[in-house]
Amino acid sequence: MKFNEKELFYYCSKELRYKKINKIKIIVPTLSLLVIFLLLVWGTNSKTKNNDILSLPTFESDITVVNINDTLNDFSEEKLIELLLSLNVKFPHIVLAQAKLESGHYSSKIYKENHNLFGMKEAVVRIHTSKGTQFSHAYYDNWRESVYDYAFYQSSYLSTLKTEEEYYVYLDKSYAEADNYVKLLKSIVITEKLKEQFF
Repeated sequence: MKFNEKELFYYCSKELRYKKINKIKIIVPTLSLLVIFLLLVWGTNSKTKNNDILSLPTFESDITVVNINDTLNDFSEEKLIELLLSLNVKFPHIVLAQAKLESGHYSSKIYKENHNLFGMKEAVVRIHTSKGTQFSHAYYDNWRESVYDYAFYQSSYLSTLKTEEEYYVYLDKSYAEADNYVKLLKSIVITEKLKEQFF
């Protein structure tokens, strides 16, 4: 997709692609909210004795502030499995084993600070969801973005692979940094019965 500097885009995680933002659909609701806010402020001010003082309406209710990134980073292995299934990744049991191995069973610095489950590097050529590089690895806003990035990686380079063995061979040649990477992955798949999580 070719991007024009004057156009705005957003990342649609359901469709795994960037979509153009319709500026009119943003400007009109924003202006409407601004007008409503100004009317509320003006109405409140006209009721006060001193119109020179700007007073905002007060609300006496319990307000719960939710940080959306905290919600998105609410990680569990069950949620990871659900996301792998919903994205229809190939050989999800192998991908889950990679997440366990690369993240030190979800305890490594790269996972905790970069939200990077797979030890991915920031992509240069293909579309990706990383926000940049930190500690020589890609970093993301949340762990889900890391999974989306892996799905992009898989669809870009691994979509033609048909068997588990072909997948392992590719990982050994093009992904792994450790000599016994595939052996470790196979061991995790067997000992933790990861196939049973998906089939």
